[in-house]
Amino acid sequence: MQNQTLTQKFKKIQTPFYFYDIELLKKTAQTAIAEANKYGYKIHYALKANSNHKILKILNNIGFGADCVSANEIIRAVECGFNPKHIAYAGVGKTDREINAALDFEIFTFNCESLPEIENINKLAAAKGKTADIAIRINPNVDAHTHEYITTGLEENKFGISEWQFAEVVEKIKSLTNINLISLHFHIGSQITDMKVFEALCGRVKEIQEIFESFGIKFPHLNVGGGLGIDYQNPDTNPIVDFKSYFEIFNKNLNLYNYQKLHFELGRAIVAQCGSLITQVVYVKHGRQKSFVIVDGGMSDLIRPALYHAYHKIENLTSAKDKKSYDIVGPICESSDCFAKDEMINEAQRGDILAIRSAGAYGEVMASQYNLRELPKAYYSDEI
Repeated sequence: MQNQTLTQKFKKIQTPFYFYDIELLKKTAQTAIAEANKYGYKIHYALKANSNHKILKILNNIGFGADCVSANEIIRAVECGFNPKHIAYAGVGKTDREINAALDFEIFTFNCESLPEIENINKLAAAKGKTADIAIRINPNVDAHTHEYITTGLEENKFGISEWQFAEVVEKIKSLTNINLISLHFHIGSQITDMKVFEALCGRVKEIQEIFESFGIKFPHLNVGGGLGIDYQNPDTNPIVDFKSYFEIFNKNLNLYNYQKLHFELGRAIVAQCGSLITQVVYVKHGRQKSFVIVDGGMSDLIRPALYHAYHKIENLTSAKDKKSYDIVGPICESSDCFAKDEMINEAQRGDILAIRSAGAYGEVMASQYNLRELPKAYYSDEI
């Protein structure tokens, strides 16, 4: 990201802030859509990764549907141009207010995670004189080999309906008159870099679909979620993930019937690499054992390192000196407010501008006002 013209512009903007490379965003999104279109697949962009208005409008124009996990995300998606008929609504704890809002929008599907939820949607749809299209979210008991906080497909996780419940769920659904079961839904985790995990998922999808066929149920849609990871260590070398191989796995290992359409819910893989948190060095503090670079950005602006011990590459944009080892920390009164330990960056001094890379997903969208700090603003490569 070493660009002198860009860095000069950064110096004129109050830090910390998010910077989005719009050209990279568009190229990534267009690549994903092109590879999915080879097989007639539909991608629903996961708003939970980043619900920035400008980003959403760009992705809608390129041809994405939306994957939402709250009523407010559905409202945001519609505001930004997404067709409600292309919106999937997931989430283990949908409230009555949220379900009613989604019913009013007449969305594509409710991805349902429990029998009580299915019964409640049926009741609320009946009260409106509507029929809700639903998907059953399956817990396939597939290990995503990722961080325990972002693994969602094991039976020990709170998400989805397990195989031992299938018969009971099918029996109940057949008695409900205001829902229409159209899809199975799967999501096994996030930041998955081992492609063999998706091969295992395909195997379980086929097995589970056969179980439902034995109950006399066929699905016009299958939704295999998202979870495709990015390269946090090498954002410049691998700015766009291997969508080609990703979709080829499903085409090779998941034999769809000619009446079925396959859906995906990608988020991080679309937006992560286009975003950086730009922050300024406030102080450099030298101790006996290590040195600290104290910046004006904190865990309130980018919580992933504190929450997941996640790695983000950090660059000093304003120094050409030799690299030195620092703990790069924020100003918040928590020991967890640390972006990196023993990170090698060009020797830092007060006033230097740092870029914390690959922050386009789960960055701005998770920002808070802890310590009564201001929320970080967003700036874009095609506007500054």
